[in-house]
Amino acid sequence: MRAMDVMSRPVYTARPEDPVERAAALLTRRKITSLPVVDAAGDVVGMVSESDLLPRPDGGPGPRADRPQVVADVMTRDVVAVSPHDDVSEVARVMLERDVRCVPVMEGPLLVGVVSRRDLLRSLVRSDDVIGAELQERLDEYAGGQRRWVATVTDGVAVVSGVFEDAAQETIVSILAKTVPGVTSVELRPAR
Repeated sequence: MRAMDVMSRPVYTARPEDPVERAAALLTRRKITSLPVVDAAGDVVGMVSESDLLPRPDGGPGPRADRPQVVADVMTRDVVAVSPHDDVSEVARVMLERDVRCVPVMEGPLLVGVVSRRDLLRSLVRSDDVIGAELQERLDEYAGGQRRWVATVTDGVAVVSGVFEDAAQETIVSILAKTVPGVTSVELRPAR
């Protein structure tokens, strides 16, 4: 399973010049823990998280001007990003090593999604039955609403049985199966 299979979209973002209150409101309203911070050109220049926005215990009382006003004042500038094609185990390793809760998913210079710890956990807790049902639905849709193949999933391994027209169709079905979150590998069993 790859980052693209578990990433969250659409991506909600903040700008460096946004008031910290706006970023906090967006995190709260969307029930997310972090936001990529993008500049006017759309480049990712930082990340801002719930913990970045919380008042510091050592801040003490003081005039409003002493408190951070804009996202640029509190964002993390050293951003670690992943590719949509990175394996989720690699994404998890990077997140643990860098002690981050969320990473942007970049396709070259383009921000295409984010992966949070919650996204990784959600992919782990899906039962084989749920994964199999989603795979079957995708296969039936690809077949024009017909049941051309039967999918079963055991321990994340998808087995797709049925008649395949040619090697190209086998490839398409295999790729389609791999897009289902929770599928770790695919085995095709063509009917003879």
